[in-house]
Amino acid sequence: MLTYWKLHKFPILMVLGSMAFYYIFGYQLVREDFIRLITLVAALFFFLFKLMQLERWNFTFLLVAGIAFRAIFLFSTPNLSQDFYRFIWDGQLMLNGVNPYLFTPNELLSQLDASFPNKELLHQSMGSLSAKHYSNYPPLNQLLFTVAAFLGFGSIKGGIVALRLLILLADVGVLWFGKKILQQNNLSPHLIFWYFLNPLIIIELTGNLHFEGVMFFLFITSIYLLQKQQPIFAGLIYAMAILLKLVPLLFLPLFLPFLGLKKSAVFYASIAVSCVLLFLPFYTEDFAANYSKTIALWFSNFEFNASIYNTAEYVATTYFDAKPWLFIKTYGKIIPLLTIGIALGLLIFKRMKSIGGLLTGMLILMTGYYFITSTVHPWYLVFPIGLCLFTTYRFPLLWSATVFLSYYTYSQPDFKEYLPLLVVEYILVFGYMTYEILKNRNKTFHFR
Repeated sequence: MLTYWKLHKFPILMVLGSMAFYYIFGYQLVREDFIRLITLVAALFFFLFKLMQLERWNFTFLLVAGIAFRAIFLFSTPNLSQDFYRFIWDGQLMLNGVNPYLFTPNELLSQLDASFPNKELLHQSMGSLSAKHYSNYPPLNQLLFTVAAFLGFGSIKGGIVALRLLILLADVGVLWFGKKILQQNNLSPHLIFWYFLNPLIIIELTGNLHFEGVMFFLFITSIYLLQKQQPIFAGLIYAMAILLKLVPLLFLPLFLPFLGLKKSAVFYASIAVSCVLLFLPFYTEDFAANYSKTIALWFSNFEFNASIYNTAEYVATTYFDAKPWLFIKTYGKIIPLLTIGIALGLLIFKRMKSIGGLLTGMLILMTGYYFITSTVHPWYLVFPIGLCLFTTYRFPLLWSATVFLSYYTYSQPDFKEYLPLLVVEYILVFGYMTYEILKNRNKTFHFR
């Protein structure tokens, strides 16, 4: 033990320091305290960088460190997001036999009896915006919410712990299958720790209970199964990723050049059948209308931490006297068309037949979508962070740090964004991305 301490003294001290910072993050921080938040983030990213320098080949050490960082949050209440209240609400509805897609919380509040645990607190805490809309979380998400509500025995704290354990297990799954894919393609297996130890991943997933990490676990498992020539099972798992979050729908066209026509048909058929079967328990005449209406809101009503959208809105409102509330609705109709255009453009690259080419294409598509959309919450970057590790690009790792600048918005009483900070965030990201494009222009669709 003494010898191990002498050999790993500084990394151990960094892990202990990180644990202390994660404790402050989980139990003492309020999101309005921007200076403290950004200072903690800067320190945690510094420790990540040093740990990867000193211990990147020490798998056991980094695995234990990553689990310890997550365990710190186990009994904390998320302090950067209130979405988990809606998760528990939807889970409790499912336990009571109520379809969460058919009624808004506002409609249901007066109808629920005293047997519905913490109904007033959950309704109030989820926020007025969430309470007046139908649930936008796909069926597999609802199943996990139900499991957490069941395991929580009606307690909000119990539900939080259950949600957290599900997310933690998914992160370990990402580590396991990500490492395997890296090894199968002659890449350094330690790269997966840039995901597993990334402060954004730990804070936004384990800390704030967002399910993008569970989605990425299912996605990466599907990619692994495709490499193992199992398109039917891969399609089933991929469908589960879609029905957890809809993001993987974006990537479906890109599998065609990678798999070829025959395997693609099997893969797509497996996805389609699995999605239909998993959606069936929720289907009613009102389901499609309510769900599509809620999803459409994300394209045409909300804005947060946008790059190109903020620029376009500034030009339109300053020089063309456009009304902001009308501009976002018009812009929201263009986003899907631009995203489809990027996907179709990627299909012309014949070199997207390797795993490296496929995942690079996905990274380009995902990045393009986030650059043009009007809403980019920090936890949305889970996919780019994970994808980039299988490519020659690393700019999402920089973005995972700079995106925390967007939390300045919550330190303002009117939640007004401070555009100069967003300019700093995106100049750094765009600049480093441009540098990497120029550096890697001759090997864009190959593993390094």
